[in-house]
Amino acid sequence: MKFEEFGLDQRLVEGIEAIGYKKATPIQEQAIPSIIGGEDLIGSAQTGTGKTAAFLLPIIHRILQTEHDGSIRALVIVPTRELAVQIDQQMEGLSYFTGLSSIAVFGGGDGSGFEREKKALTTGADVVIGTPGRLIAHLNLGYVRIDKLQHLILDEADRMLDMGFYDDLMKIVRYLPKQRQNLLFSATMPKKMREMANQILVNPVEVKIAVSKPAERVLQAAFIVYDNQKIELAKYLLKAKSLTSIIIFCSTKSSTKRLSKELKALKFSCEDIHSDLEQSKREEVLRDFKNRKLNILVATDILSRGIDVEDIDLVINYDVPNDGEDYIHRIGRTARAASKGVAFTFVGEEEQYKFQAIEQLLGEPVPKAKIPESLGSGPMYNVTTKKGRGFKKRNGRRR
Repeated sequence: MKFEEFGLDQRLVEGIEAIGYKKATPIQEQAIPSIIGGEDLIGSAQTGTGKTAAFLLPIIHRILQTEHDGSIRALVIVPTRELAVQIDQQMEGLSYFTGLSSIAVFGGGDGSGFEREKKALTTGADVVIGTPGRLIAHLNLGYVRIDKLQHLILDEADRMLDMGFYDDLMKIVRYLPKQRQNLLFSATMPKKMREMANQILVNPVEVKIAVSKPAERVLQAAFIVYDNQKIELAKYLLKAKSLTSIIIFCSTKSSTKRLSKELKALKFSCEDIHSDLEQSKREEVLRDFKNRKLNILVATDILSRGIDVEDIDLVINYDVPNDGEDYIHRIGRTARAASKGVAFTFVGEEEQYKFQAIEQLLGEPVPKAKIPESLGSGPMYNVTTKKGRGFKKRNGRRR
């Protein structure tokens, strides 16, 4: 389906054409008409399916049909600053010819950043994209022009619940006008998500697109290894083929820093990114990666749902994710849009139970690759005898 068939405002169509979008994805085809029609909506879709445009396009269209009076029209709540920046950038591109304004609101910056946000929230940016804690900080001070808000969007809602933001989300909702359109997007629909949806949404339309399944074009493989083989395996794979864009995900900041240091020593074009970095440094690293000045990112899960980079050649799970859904989001960084991608996972002895749970989530085993002879033999993949740790319970802490 072509975007002009939705009946979108012509100024918005010009932005779509300028960006280069051609045909709507399945989530866009199913969600956009309902959102334009003013209905509440629950959208279940994996990463890389185009869900950001699925809510931005109809919301921009609806805002353009009303007169601007300096009030905030739409509020998008997201779990991380990276995702807030990503959505704000996409909003800027799509709305280029419309004259609408937006701002990303998140913590971690300096005082000047807070004052810049305050000014936008006071004078009335059309669309505000923010993280729960920072939004509450502004709302508590009483100057946010939220009384005429028409649209509330919760993006990566399952992630926000995992991070312990339920109470914050409900507090924000209490500040908002009761008459509004509500949209909720999530990769999964656990019981608590349903409970929250029932409190916020009214008779929602439900759109489901391949929940908890990786993109079909991702070639997956797992290496069953001892922990002390992981660094050498990473070096071997990176030397084997010259690739332009690679993300390596680690479960801890310490392993992220250690691997990055090892790769830099071998003169790889590499940087690490995690929550210890200042926001300005994170943005610099991401910008260099997007502009292909940097080939390899070694990152914690802070990046798994908050980066929008096309044509990533390879994703390596240096550690098995602590959550099955994180595996979907990690490997979803490759095979974006119509491209193909490769995802390798290093499965240590005590990670085998976690990886088996991921395979159960996928509904099929991930092919096992043979480790290079130069690294020696690895352990057997035998989850019936290993005492793996299983999935760790989330506690909202930043990794």
